[in-house]
Amino acid sequence: MEDTIKLDQFLKFQGVVQTGGQAKMLIQSGEVKVNGTVETRRGRKLVKGDRVVTLGETIEV
Repeated sequence: MEDTIKLDQFLKFQGVVQTGGQAKMLIQSGEVKVNGTVETRRGRKLVKGDRVVTLGETIEV
């Protein structure tokens, strides 16, 4: 069983964005923080407990 999810897939799964292209743009523009640090890699692997902050929302993995 996979215990990680890529950042771009997570944003789509949570409904923050509709497409992978939108996720890429959001991430590369510096609008996404993972555990308090700006993350620009859309392939960043998230694990349970990570906190993603974007567009004023905080979402826990």
